Amino acid sequence: MTSSRIRKLALVAAGVSILSSCVIPNDTSSIAKVDATTAAARKEMIGLSEADVRMCAGFPTATADVGGSGQIWTYQRTVQRGNLNIAVPTLGMGAIPAVGGSVNVAPGGYCNTQIRMVGGHVAEVAYAGDNNLPNSRDALCVSTVDACVAYARQRHHKAPAVSR
Repeated sequence: MTSSRIRKLALVAAGVSILSSCVIPNDTSSIAKVDATTAAARKEMIGLSEADVRMCAGFPTATADVGGSGQIWTYQRTVQRGNLNIAVPTLGMGAIPAVGGSVNVAPGGYCNTQIRMVGGHVAEVAYAGDNNLPNSRDALCVSTVDACVAYARQRHHKAPAVSR
């Protein structure tokens, strides 16, 4: 094998190594912080009525009756983010195996925001799905609950009506 081929192979191997170090892990939960809005929704939406939730989040995509534990309302959201795919051409040289591959940055995701209703009021808010961003957990769920957090804050901070 000539020295130019060895140099080319080393360059390709170095390039693949550098690209692979840029890959975002599938599970960022150990390094990312919970999104502030989704964390606030878990607390501030408690006590909102069914009508309040319909006003701020719309009608649920699905509902499930869970007996004495109330109902679970699910709001499903799919996010199509712009993808960046980097393809490394496959190179094979003689007896050396082919080297190549691809990196996908910012794939799409989805969020199922689940709201448990007991006695006609919010008792619990939870999130499920591929809903994390590289630096923020549950971030793809923000658009489902952000209006409800603002709505809850507005209702909790309303001044009592003055009687005349």
